[in-house]
Amino acid sequence: MPQFVNGVPAGRIEGAAWRKSARSNPNGNCVEVAGLPGGEVAVRNSRDPQGPALIYTRAEMTAFIMGAKDGDFDDLISGS
Repeated sequence: MPQFVNGVPAGRIEGAAWRKSARSNPNGNCVEVAGLPGGEVAVRNSRDPQGPALIYTRAEMTAFIMGAKDGDFDDLISGS
């Protein structure tokens, strides 16, 4: 099973099924995620699909998503 590290070019993650939120806009202002064989999650900038990917463990992604659902990061988008 391949091991991926932060900064790996996203194009080198063979077989990745990249997806983005339905809330993304047509201007490409979004990130895309892909599940990896070892359970990690890769994240890339949709405007640079061959650029670097950040790799997170399932636990890290769980903490982030649950925090986002709880509103922990709302100040980053509300302009407060």
